[in-house]
Amino acid sequence: MSGHSKWATIKRKKGVADAKRGQVFTRLTREIVMAAREGGGDIDSNFRLRLAVDKAKAQSMPKDNIERAIKRATGEGKDGEIYEEVSYEGYGPNGVALVIECVTENRNRTVAELRHLLSRSGGNLGELGSVSWQFHRAAVFSFPKEGNDFDKLFELAVEGGADDVSQDDEEIEVEAPVESFKTLIDIFRTANIIPEEAGLKMIPNQEMELGVEDTMQVLRTIENLEDMDDVQDVYSNLKISDEAMAAMESE
Repeated sequence: MSGHSKWATIKRKKGVADAKRGQVFTRLTREIVMAAREGGGDIDSNFRLRLAVDKAKAQSMPKDNIERAIKRATGEGKDGEIYEEVSYEGYGPNGVALVIECVTENRNRTVAELRHLLSRSGGNLGELGSVSWQFHRAAVFSFPKEGNDFDKLFELAVEGGADDVSQDDEEIEVEAPVESFKTLIDIFRTANIIPEEAGLKMIPNQEMELGVEDTMQVLRTIENLEDMDDVQDVYSNLKISDEAMAAMESE
């Protein structure tokens, strides 16, 4: 189970998403806008949009909000803000590599806020390419272990071209090449197995393991980064031990 998925599990257990639902809606809206702008407003032909809409519905985002976001992207809305996707790279505390994916209408503001936060936590913002070589992009799907058969998921995943299928006490995770994303989405939907999360993510080629206290310091920095309005996702090469997970959950 990747560090990114373990961090998502920690956040769910802590109820972070529920506590900050307004912020979650803002992030989901931007995700829908970018998906619709890239591939059009038809969820049947735009798989990225369909995924973003499904994620928004799972968070109980009102239908009107979803439709308004799609209209904004396709030019039917009245909102004049122009968002763009941009990735930043750098290091967090203890030399942990970070890739920070943002959606913003003001790059200058975003980079200034990122630089300030990382500097304050003992890290720094790097140049383009300074960190990304330590990662590869992959299609990742996660399913709740309860109610899903691992062997069946494994067979379907292999059929669709997956590279790896793993599980822990709570989740089953499938990792596949980027080009297999659509094929696997279709296979899972045909089998009526809906992933809890699905998307293209940055996976570290090699994880860095730290002690519990140092791991918690990095995770707090990642949590602060994710609290920024412009930040959509943060990836790291941090390996999260079970001890660190338990410590973060108890905070």
